[in-house]
Amino acid sequence: MRNIKAKLFTLWCWSGCGLSTAFWATVSVLGSLFSNSGRLQHFCMRRWSRDNLWLSRARVEIEGLQNIDCSRPQLLIANHSGLHDILSLAAHLPIQFRWVAKKSLFRVPFMGWHMRRSGYIPIDRENPRDAARSIVSAAGIIRSGVNAIAFPEGTRSRNGDLGKFHSGAFALALRTGVPLVPVTLEGSWRVITPKTLRVNPGVIIRIKIDRPVDVTSYQRSEKLRLMGDVFVTMSANLSDLRLRHRSGEELEDIVCRWIRGKRGPSSDAESGAASAPES
Repeated sequence: MRNIKAKLFTLWCWSGCGLSTAFWATVSVLGSLFSNSGRLQHFCMRRWSRDNLWLSRARVEIEGLQNIDCSRPQLLIANHSGLHDILSLAAHLPIQFRWVAKKSLFRVPFMGWHMRRSGYIPIDRENPRDAARSIVSAAGIIRSGVNAIAFPEGTRSRNGDLGKFHSGAFALALRTGVPLVPVTLEGSWRVITPKTLRVNPGVIIRIKIDRPVDVTSYQRSEKLRLMGDVFVTMSANLSDLRLRHRSGEELEDIVCRWIRGKRGPSSDAESGAASAPES
């Protein structure tokens, strides 16, 4: 019975996600025909993200919003372990921003066109010469007043661990000269069970926004030092956020209790790890 309930909830989530995506994508695409500033597209992304956080019963705890400076552009560097990282940042950051994405995605039919119309910032990872040119171009966009978010790991972590950083985002930060803001997320990988489509309700996604790093204190040749310093900061923050995970906290959600057949969080302290094993 428990497995049937879990499948019904997963079906509900993906069905709702499909409807929400169809609606907000249509609004976003139609809006992009009249404006390529990205502002309307960002609004649609924010509403779509809130829809899907609600559908999946994921909760977000965020701290450090005071480190977001709404008066000037910043480059945010975030770790990435699941779709809900994107949803959580889009739904809760109090600024307009654009994603930094690998250039190959911009060659995908239709999606790439819409990404450009939405103001997303391409970075070439394949050709060193083109990569340098794309960083110069991206830096100009950010310096013009655009906030941006980059995932330096280059791919999603399947277990929530912090992966190896690539240097492109840090070369971009040094080229722009704008503050670099480390953003650490924990919990996203638990929402959708890795290598499946199963959605686990009640997961808390915790976000810590650290103090901005003044990149002007680094030479352009010191991108590896900058990368190492940020990695140390985010590793410490990730460890801190993991310690806040409480056994059974998912059972605070009524849908999670319904699936597991529990009356309340205290009825089964051992079931807190059922969404996914902790690393």
